[in-house]
Parts: sequence; structure tokens; C-alpha cells
Amino acid sequence: MSNWVKTILFLIGSAVLTHWLPTSFFRNLDTMVHEFGHAVATLALSGKVMYIELYSNHSGVTLSTMTKSWAIIPVSLAGYMTASVFAWFLFSAYAKGKQRLGLQVTAAVSILSLVLFVRNGFGVMFLVGFIVLTVVVLALTPKWLRDFYYLLLAFLCLEESVFGPASLIVYAVQNGGAGDASNLANHTGIPAIIWAIGFTLFALWCAKRAVSAFLGRSKRARSSSRPATMGSFRD
Repeated sequence: MSNWVKTILFLIGSAVLTHWLPTSFFRNLDTMVHEFGHAVATLALSGKVMYIELYSNHSGVTLSTMTKSWAIIPVSLAGYMTASVFAWFLFSAYAKGKQRLGLQVTAAVSILSLVLFVRNGFGVMFLVGFIVLTVVVLALTPKWLRDFYYLLLAFLCLEESVFGPASLIVYAVQNGGAGDASNLANHTGIPAIIWAIGFTLFALWCAKRAVSAFLGRSKRARSSSRPATMGSFRD
């Protein structure tokens, strides 16, 4: 079975399983990372971030001002691409047995978002709750529960990082564009659907790398659990 087929099956399985969760609370993590990507890109290009708002329907917005008009292009690119790379990072850390580091990075990004950017009520409540829960998991829970929590976040981020930009394709077909794809279309003249397809292809490439890392870790774990065999030789 090819890695692309495995990736698609993993994404479908993740979507099915995660939609059975009794709460959509953790889906806001991908939104937070997306908006954090916009904010960091803005600051890197000498812009100013006014605020980030996170909403209960898993959407978000980053309001910023730029001194350079062309900077809107990399800033608009940064959201979905950051979310895709972050999902890949979580699985890469898992493959190396560094789940604690992955949770620490996730908590650090959440704390920075809370302190520096997020100002609306729901966004603040989500981040406070998520930070407290993640710190408790890091400090007090057994390894098996910490690993379960880690993989829950990783698979949610993986699913959201792909299905988020994929939904832009639908919006672009129905309405001519939406969100970051519309911003890019307005500033480049390239249709929003082209940007939406580009975001989705990049997300799928990152997802493929993430799934490969996850399966590689599982394969190594199975191999290490098998008893060693000794060869027999004759002169």
C-alpha cells in the first residue's frame, strides 16, 4: 500500500474517530496555531498585531497592520502552512519518543498566544483551560495517559490541518473565495481556488510525512519487541 493511500486512510479514520468525541474543545488548538502563524509572520515582517480572536465555532481572526503592502502575501500564507507544519512536528516528535517536548512546545505556543495576542472572552477561556489541562497532564499523569492525550492532540491537528484548507476549495467554488485564499487572490490576481488547492496540497504533503513518521515509530516498536534470532553457520 502506498504512503499516499495510507495518508488518506489515516485522515478519513481520524475524521471519523475524532468526530465521536463528546466535546469539540480541542479542535480550537489548530485554530490557535493557525492564527499564531499569522501573528508571528506579521511581527517578522515588521508589522503590528492588534489582537487575535478565537471563536467557539473553531474559526479565528488575526487583526494586524503592515508597513509593507506586499507583506500581506506571506502573512496570509503563514496560517495554514504553520498549522500543517505543526501537525507534522507533533508526529515527528512522537516518532522520536519526545512526546513531552511536543506537549511543552504546544503549551508554550498557547501561553504566548494568551499573553501577547488573544483578547476575546472565548479565546482567553479556551487557552487558560487548555494550558492548565496540558500542564496537569505533563506533571501529574502516568505515561500511558500522557501518550493518549498527546496522540489525541496530534490526530486532531492532522485532521484539521488538511480538512481546513480543503474546505476553502468548496468555498471558492461556491462563493468565489474565503479567508486567506481571498486575501491572496485580492493581492495577487491569482484566483482563490488556486490558493486553496495549493494550501491543500501542502497540507497533504505534511500529512504524508506525519503519517510516515507515525508508522515508522510503530514498525520500530514492533521490531524491538520480537525476540532476537541467532543464525546457524556451517563450514
